[in-house]
Amino acid sequence: MSELTKGYHRFRANRWPSEHAEYEALAANGQKPHTLVVACSDSRADPALIFDTAPGELFVVRNVANLVPPYEPDGKLHGVSAALEFGVNVLKVRHVVVMGHASCGGVNAMLNGAPANCQDFVAPWVEQAAPSVRRAVQALPDDQVECAAEEAVVRLSLDNLRTFPWIAEKEAAGELKLSGLHFGIALGILSKLTGPGRFERLD
Repeated sequence: MSELTKGYHRFRANRWPSEHAEYEALAANGQKPHTLVVACSDSRADPALIFDTAPGELFVVRNVANLVPPYEPDGKLHGVSAALEFGVNVLKVRHVVVMGHASCGGVNAMLNGAPANCQDFVAPWVEQAAPSVRRAVQALPDDQVECAAEEAVVRLSLDNLRTFPWIAEKEAAGELKLSGLHFGIALGILSKLTGPGRFERLD
């Protein structure tokens, strides 16, 4: 806890004095985030830092490899789908973003298999996207495989978002926008999906 406690003390000393009124308003009035972000759990790709947002602006769902499974209301436990349902239908976000990133361990597991000590949950989780990823990188040179695979997961998650009827309906009505992004960790650069198979740098 020592590192977390130090961070908390920095927060109280450096940020709380100027931001406490904002937190008090959020506590009193509830949250009204404009965007729901599906991002990877990777500690190097934090949406709040990348988008320089204030508390209350983003509703963030993080998991291994920023995956959105397809719509399956089968009574089982679906954490990502539950967050989507709450964000879209209750919080009324206007934008859903899927953000992948470079050097993603989850995507690597889709290509090469999950680590031997991650077979209970990680292996079946990443396997749902592995066929799509492997198709996307067929015949590509080795130096293009990693990025192409990461981008393929973003596209798959966007496709799966559209299997949720209340997301598809709101998108068709112009009430909800879906976007795909890829974050390059080393250079700090975001690229946006602008067409089938094409990501372009955001400047």
